[in-house]
Amino acid sequence: MAVIVGIVIALGAIFGGFALEGGHLAPLFQPYEFMMIAGGALGAFVIANDGKSRQAVYDALPSLFQTARQTRALYVDLMSLMFELLTKARREGLMAIENEIDNPQSSPIFLKFPLVMADPHLVEFITDYLRLIINGNIDIYQIENLMDNEIDVHHQDGELAINAIHKVAEALPAFGIVAAVMGVVHTMASVGLPPAELGNLIAAALVGTFLGILLAYGVFGPIASLLERKLQESTGVLQCVKVTIIASLNGYAPSLAVEFGRKVISAKQRPSFAELESILRPGKR
Repeated sequence: MAVIVGIVIALGAIFGGFALEGGHLAPLFQPYEFMMIAGGALGAFVIANDGKSRQAVYDALPSLFQTARQTRALYVDLMSLMFELLTKARREGLMAIENEIDNPQSSPIFLKFPLVMADPHLVEFITDYLRLIINGNIDIYQIENLMDNEIDVHHQDGELAINAIHKVAEALPAFGIVAAVMGVVHTMASVGLPPAELGNLIAAALVGTFLGILLAYGVFGPIASLLERKLQESTGVLQCVKVTIIASLNGYAPSLAVEFGRKVISAKQRPSFAELESILRPGKR
């Protein structure tokens, strides 16, 4: 919704201000100029991106209209889940959580936290590394390095859509100039027309430059920035899990391991120490 509201505000302010200062909106309606700009940008997008990048863009666009998943409530659920798993493993041994890890969809512990379960990638990240710890005698530094590598890959995959859209935003002003030049060529080839008609042709040519810049900085640039922010937030959740697991492997009690994870949460989503302690305290959940 914020994306739609933002676009409406931007377009309303620009076109509204133009109309209020006495401008006429009719000359701004130039479908052929828009066709040249949009078609040129779309063609460049297809040329510059392989199937994987194009699919990443198609998959990322719906997230623009979804509310952020990385909320304080999600982090509270995540910290609570990690605390329960680590506590059970500490009290009963690592094998005690094997069934929970192998079948999270039917695990009584996982099912307590629907916000975590709503993110399959997050669940997979948690279960994969706990399974590695259960099944193999892997060095802590190897586990940490493997986690870092997977988080890097996750970030790189997310950047495919961001980079593709950002490149389109960078190219749109140039395509606006191309459309304007084509309009000028058409105008120069029509010098025999009356001045009023030539004026309309020149206005149509200038609209091309206007549309290219407007779409670049008013639509596609902000979309790329929003997707980048969403990627950073999804990466932050994985970092939180990583820090918690590594702290546990280093011998810290579950309550302290969870506190390590809490400290890497963004301040806007981070639950306070007292809030988290009251939730994790036995009998309070």
